[in-house]
Amino acid sequence: MIRKIDEQISVAPQIAPEDVAGFADAGFKAIVNNRPEGEELGQPTGDAVRAAAEAAGLAYAEIPVTHAGFSATQVEAMVKALEAAGGPVLAYCRSGTRSCNLWALAEASRGGDPDALTAKAAGAGYDISGIRPLLDALSGRA
Repeated sequence: MIRKIDEQISVAPQIAPEDVAGFADAGFKAIVNNRPEGEELGQPTGDAVRAAAEAAGLAYAEIPVTHAGFSATQVEAMVKALEAAGGPVLAYCRSGTRSCNLWALAEASRGGDPDALTAKAAGAGYDISGIRPLLDALSGRA
């Protein structure tokens, strides 16, 4: 269920509030919710996951990403969430793909090497080649 990209970030498909305490036990320091409310019938609410995160002593951020794509505001919010976490972050969406993409964009905006980001994503099972032009542009290597 959880795919580790590197020491800072792992991504996952939709999580349940009852799973959050286990994530804290596993060493995560923060949860980032990249899923819009009501995207799918029966999906746990962000408020329920936030309450579970707070109860487990984890930081929580909501940065919903729709299938319309990514904005500069979302990338900046992800940078802030990663910087504020103080340790490993678990980001989730429906499948983990949007979370992986947003992480890569955030890292590129901080000067991350697009080749290294693409390799890390691939190592976790994600093909982010579709956003490579954005990674190059954000990293200043275009």
